[in-house]
Formats: sequence, C-alpha cells, structure tokens
Amino acid sequence: MRYLTFALAKGRLAKKTMSLFEELGITCEAMKDDKTRKLIFVNEDLKLKFFLSKASDVPTYVEYGAADIGVVGEDTILEEGRALYEMMDLGFGKCKMCVCGPESAREKLQHGEQIRVASKYPAIAKDYFYNKKFQTVEIIKLNGSVELAPIVGLSEVIVDIVETGSTLKANGLTVLEEICDLSARMVVNQVSLKMEQDRIRKLVYDLKKLTQRNHS
Repeated sequence: MRYLTFALAKGRLAKKTMSLFEELGITCEAMKDDKTRKLIFVNEDLKLKFFLSKASDVPTYVEYGAADIGVVGEDTILEEGRALYEMMDLGFGKCKMCVCGPESAREKLQHGEQIRVASKYPAIAKDYFYNKKFQTVEIIKLNGSVELAPIVGLSEVIVDIVETGSTLKANGLTVLEEICDLSARMVVNQVSLKMEQDRIRKLVYDLKKLTQRNHS
C-alpha cells in the first residue's frame, strides 16, 4: 500500500487538523514536538505522511501531486487558483474576506470611482472589483500590514481577511463591503482522487460525520 501524503498549512490550521484527525484515530506523535527539525512525519501503521508548509504553497504541492491531500484556508485556494478538487469545508478557521477602509471611502465604492486597493490577495481583489462590481481599480500588492495603506495614503481601501475587526477598529478603519466567507478546506490532487478513491472518500466521509457530530 502506498503512502497518502498530507500538506498542512503551518500554525493553527495544522494543529486544529491534527486534533480532528486524532478523534478519528489518525495520530502522529512526532508532530507534537515544537522543537523538532523534521520536515516529514510518518505514521507507518496507517501508511500516512504529513508535512507542514507555508499556506500559499499548499495548493501547489497538491496540484503537482507532491501531496495527495492539503488542508488550507479558502482564501489561499481562491488566491492561488490551482487545479485541484475541493473536497470539504472543515468548519474551522472561519472569517470573511472584506473591503475595508475609512468611512470616507464608502461613497467612492458606491459610485464606482477609480480608486487604489492594497491587498495581500491581488487575485481575489481583482476578481471582486473587475468581475463582480465592474469597477476599475488599481491593485497594489502588499505582503505586510495592509491596514497601513489607507492610513498613509497609499490606497483608499484594502482587501483583507477579517476575523474580529479589532485591528481595523484600532486603526480607524471599518468593513465597507463583504466579499465572501472563508474557512479551512480539504483539497485533493486530481490524480490521487482516482488512484486512492476509496481511502480518500472514506476519510472525507469520516470527517464529515465527525464535524457534524461536533457541531450538533
């Protein structure tokens, strides 16, 4: 039997995923050691391999078959636009993708004015403004604290993930428009799904039952 390989987005998502897997009897003790230098973790009994990666790389590993299965936020899946199957919503890591800015920018959005939009998610921002709002905007890609952009005058608004909104509030910004809901998703390589259909579908079935039970 070949190994099934999982690529997990480092940090909270990976921890949450592994605790979910543990409820199904899928364990990997070595992953709990925060000091480990290991890159790949193996469960020999179940023929499973796990590795942690930067969230934005998870869809790439899955598309090219370096991982059969990936767990990553919907924001990353939308931004990366890779060819893969989205199997299920894992129901955690919930937040929203929003257009945010000072209250004064609301009118510019409503009137469809040409504005500058700063974001870590240029593909999502472009799709929203060009294909859904039909508004011409200039999109500026940033990697760090995007909240800074409207404050220093780099852009009128930002497109970013909002969980509680407390960072926005602290910086005099607010949610002006909601783009979509986000959460952690399980994605699968297209070839893997054909080759390992039974194992993957069983895992998805078990996870769906578990998440339904946990939410009921």
